[in-house]
Amino acid sequence: MSSQPRSSGSRTAAPAAGIAAGRLPPEAIAANFADIAPRLTPHEAMVAADRCYFCHDAPCITACPTSIDIPLFIREIATEQPLAAARTILSQNILGGMCARVCPTETLCEEACVREAAEGKPVEIGRLQRFATDAMMARPGHPFSRAAATGKRVAVVGAGPAGLACAHRLAMLGHEVAVFDARPRPGGLNEFGIAAYKAPEGFAQAELDWLLGIGGITIRQGVALGRDVKLAALRKSYDAVFLGMGLGGVNALEVRGRKKAGLRAAVDFIAELRQAEDLSALPVGRRVVVIGGGMTAIDAAVQSKYLGAEEVTIVYRRAQARMSASRHEQEHATDAGVRILCNAVPLRLKGNGAVSAVEFARVIETPDGLMDSGETFTLAADQVFTAIGQSLGKLPKTLATERGKIRVEGPGRTSVPGVWAGGDCAAGGDDLTVTAVAEGRDAAMDIHRALC
Repeated sequence: MSSQPRSSGSRTAAPAAGIAAGRLPPEAIAANFADIAPRLTPHEAMVAADRCYFCHDAPCITACPTSIDIPLFIREIATEQPLAAARTILSQNILGGMCARVCPTETLCEEACVREAAEGKPVEIGRLQRFATDAMMARPGHPFSRAAATGKRVAVVGAGPAGLACAHRLAMLGHEVAVFDARPRPGGLNEFGIAAYKAPEGFAQAELDWLLGIGGITIRQGVALGRDVKLAALRKSYDAVFLGMGLGGVNALEVRGRKKAGLRAAVDFIAELRQAEDLSALPVGRRVVVIGGGMTAIDAAVQSKYLGAEEVTIVYRRAQARMSASRHEQEHATDAGVRILCNAVPLRLKGNGAVSAVEFARVIETPDGLMDSGETFTLAADQVFTAIGQSLGKLPKTLATERGKIRVEGPGRTSVPGVWAGGDCAAGGDDLTVTAVAEGRDAAMDIHRALC
């Protein structure tokens, strides 16, 4: 890739000086936000599937958080049975279409691929998964049917990957499921928190509508746990409760000047971008600084560049190897023209009312933590995005917590009888869509065993 964007969120109030819309013509923005990895053609899929060794003890299966039988579904593609391949995938991961688009396969199944070890070029498992699931979703109907009604009712809090996976599996097992979600639209992370070029053309909602085709699931939007409904009330009204509401809060940037206009949480910017009907109308800074080292930081930075920001810099407090964003995503960012600076922490935001620059201190990583090197530098910036972690917020006191998340045991059992949890709100797992799906699915199976 070249060092430029492919083809070439602001506050609710008026944007700060230097933040403007229309930095690129609409056609350039449309090209930048086109599908980053278009689906394989049938011929391309056959060629890609032919590279698989169909290992008996396949390490790729072990590396997949949802334990999809990868050699089996690739063999089914190789024998021209993409719908059978899709059933193999979806029986383990009902959100296999989105996971094929956003899962960091380069550090999971594809990194474990025998071809990767032997040749440095793995089988394209993610793209083959997309090929199969897209074929299934293009057909009318739903591949799974519901079991006989059990008469049991389960409440699911959160319509993100964990909640939807849990709800679908429970519905398939014959339970009635009510999903409560705080946002105006369902989908959670898939709808609001993923870069637009990874899931264009409304795929998140299309997959959700397809998932609901199983029946037995109702969704209530604008209902938040604690604000609109209490856990105690859900336990009284339903036979079981699953908590999968993700992380709703963001960690604040505690530096001088943090009240200046132009500072914003990266997750809010990404959410606004994902819901925008006209990307060319979205304001973006000329010089953007993103503070953080995870996927949210990468997505905010790349999309700022794709909207027309001239200079975009990610600043991370530790060494680049310690960034939680995968190396593949880091390289994608630098290919898009994003600069990555490491071993630096913000000291203050400069400017008269609105941000004009950020002062940083260079730090040294020691066994005792980060140590100030005594050196500082300043980056010009009219827009600053923070991506320094998210928080769960206030929880019912009856729920035991661990490191700020809900403590769980086994397949998502919480300290409260009849209540399970999974996804980003639960302690112990990776903050990945595919991990959330696995935890929601496994909790559903445990709930079913408890109820039946």
